[in-house]
Order: sequence, then C-alpha cells, then structure tokens
Amino acid sequence: MRHKQKGNGGESPKLDMTPMIDVVFQLLIFFVVVLKQDDILSKLDAHRPMPPIQDIDRIEAVTIAVGAQGFTFNGEATRVDDLDRHLGRVSVFGKNTGILVKCTRDSQHGLLIQALDLCSKHGLTKISVLSM
Repeated sequence: MRHKQKGNGGESPKLDMTPMIDVVFQLLIFFVVVLKQDDILSKLDAHRPMPPIQDIDRIEAVTIAVGAQGFTFNGEATRVDDLDRHLGRVSVFGKNTGILVKCTRDSQHGLLIQALDLCSKHGLTKISVLSM
C-alpha cells in the first residue's frame, strides 16, 4: 500500500509583499519624524558670511579684506598694528565672532597669513576665507 503525498500540484509558494512594504513605509515615516534638523546641520561644515556690522556693541561678524595694498577692516583701510588692535577688541566681545577674510586676485599670500595669525593670536576661530 502506497501513501500518496499531498502537494500543491507543482506550484511554487507565493509570498505576499504587502505587509513588508507597509513596515518599510512605517519605518521611513518614523525616522523622518524623529530625526532632528539640528543633527543634520551640525554635520555640515559650511560657514556662511554674515551681514556687515552696524553696531559695535554687538559684534556678530567682521570682514577683513586682503588686497595688494594691505588690509581693510569692515571697509576701512588699516595697517597691521591697527588690525591687531581691532581684532583684540572683537575678541573681547566674543571668541565665536564670525570672521570673513576676503582675498583679492592680486593680494599677497603673506598678508593673508598675517591676518589669519592675528585671528589665531586673539582666539578667534570661526574664520571663513573667500577669494574674489
């Protein structure tokens, strides 16, 4: 006496994908809602220049232009010792003040290094260098 095995007649089993797709979409929505924008922005290493300073009592950003003739500090032509004094005053208001150093096409590399050294001397570390 032979026992006949029951089978599915040679058809392959079918897998319903709908529940898996639902789970993937729920996880996607969960991570989009839970993820903070601050987490993303803190990973970006981008420094945006700030608007020019209007009030010396609240310094948010400083612009130093390095040209062939020397330096300008917030639009005023200045010498190295005056730039040192200005940056010393800026550092008193806060070490997190944004410094934007703009270099012209004909500026000397040594002048750029002097400006960066003066910023470092006064503990100003939020520096962005822009070539024009």
